[in-house]
Amino acid sequence: MGKPDKDSVETNFEVRTLDADMSAEEYGALPKTPLYIILDNMRSAFNVGSIFRLCDSVRIKGLYLCGCTAFPPHLKLQKTSMGTVDYVPWKHFDRTCNAIHHLKGLNVPVWAVETTSVSRPYDQVVYPPELAVVFGNEALGVSKEALQICDAFIEISMLGFKNSINVAAACAVISCWFVHIIKKTPSV
Repeated sequence: MGKPDKDSVETNFEVRTLDADMSAEEYGALPKTPLYIILDNMRSAFNVGSIFRLCDSVRIKGLYLCGCTAFPPHLKLQKTSMGTVDYVPWKHFDRTCNAIHHLKGLNVPVWAVETTSVSRPYDQVVYPPELAVVFGNEALGVSKEALQICDAFIEISMLGFKNSINVAAACAVISCWFVHIIKKTPSV
């Protein structure tokens, strides 16, 4: 037996380390997950970059970057997103409410991920076939203005000291759950 390659020394199996070999145009033609992510005044370009990577991995229909949320071109965002800004369909809106109204005009329900007195656990609700989800500012959550026009509220149960988790992690939980749910739902 020969010497193991340096990438498999710890795991004893080969890890795929190359990105998909396709152009942004080819990627754009692929079917999309019927999910929109709305970011309400995110302060961290690094979180936004992580969310771009997530949105690419689940192939969402659109990422809406609102208010002071970093949007391309932005150096920190470009670094963390690792090139996915060229593949994820995104738009910038000056106000989160404009993004919400835009999607409601397309008959897409808009839910907020926020801990409120009427929020339901994300894993105990019936999801529509197409959905937009609002994620709030890292310190302040979803703005009151945006909350007032959302259709429903879901939350990720917190069992620890803090009332929340990192926004990119929360986005991953909800996005992956939505993908899981729509894969299980038979087509009508």
